[in-house]
Amino acid sequence: MKNKCTFFSLFTTLLNFCVSSAELTVLILPQNLQKLRASMDKQCSQEEEEEEEEEKMDDDSENSQLLQLMARHTQLKDLLHAHHIIGTMFKYQGKGLCASLTTAYEGVYLETYNVEIDLKPRLRISRHNVPPFIPLSSLAEQSNMQTDIRSFLDTLSKHLNAFAGRKQQLKLVKELHKSVEVLESNVLCSVLVMLLTLPGEKSTVLCTLNYTDHTRLLPSGVHFECKDKALPDAPEWKKNCSLLMETPVHKALMTMKKNETIL
Repeated sequence: MKNKCTFFSLFTTLLNFCVSSAELTVLILPQNLQKLRASMDKQCSQEEEEEEEEEKMDDDSENSQLLQLMARHTQLKDLLHAHHIIGTMFKYQGKGLCASLTTAYEGVYLETYNVEIDLKPRLRISRHNVPPFIPLSSLAEQSNMQTDIRSFLDTLSKHLNAFAGRKQQLKLVKELHKSVEVLESNVLCSVLVMLLTLPGEKSTVLCTLNYTDHTRLLPSGVHFECKDKALPDAPEWKKNCSLLMETPVHKALMTMKKNETIL
């Protein structure tokens, strides 16, 4: 298209030159030359518009395909995430089924637990690999598994995900906070005792987190002990108490370090 316009431009220049010569003065009148110029300009303009329209259509088509792929990828990712978190994978085998519940924390998939349930003559858990400290039988009875198996599996999933999340938080505390000494924790990760070092004189604070609600990732109680009996009641440490109850422990400790309340 650009070559055509260049040709038309050269041709126009040649005509202008010829018009000034004696041979073509009577052949090409000024009004005819103006019409020819206008015709060539119009053709160039039309070709430019057609090419721009084709490029725009190609770009729109590519963008549309890309948006469709991105939307499909997001949909599949959300479905996969929901599948793992909710634990809705069922495999029927014989007279029963096997439910797989995958645990995750902060987008990282962790352990998967399986529960095999006989359906006849009545619902009964036949085999499982759920940790023994998770009260499986009590959960089945409390959620009335016989009439609402979905409620039972949802409750079990909450317990397993909360346990996996607390366990992962403990792991991150040990990996990210070398100055924090973990003195005690239990298999359910429902109790965590840490020794925090204060800046300056390097005195220490004993911090105890209690997770009484085993379906939650955050503690329901925080307790500080220190030689300075007034320290737990100080405004700064009251804020630290709230922070630990509202934020995962490894993140709360990071904030406390940034605020220079601990080393």
